Amino acid sequence: MSGQGDAASESIGEQVEAAEREAAKQRLLAQAEADRIPAEDTTRAVPDRRWRR
Repeated sequence: MSGQGDAASESIGEQVEAAEREAAKQRLLAQAEADRIPAEDTTRAVPDRRWRR
């Protein structure tokens, strides 16, 4: 009987870890979206004149 309890707790532990991983993934995606700069707001890169001679 204890074998079934161990398997059940292992399964629950795996489910909890999967849920935590998914939550962390969603937080990272939300942070990345918040930090993202829209393409319209960026400027064209200008070459550094020091390298032109």
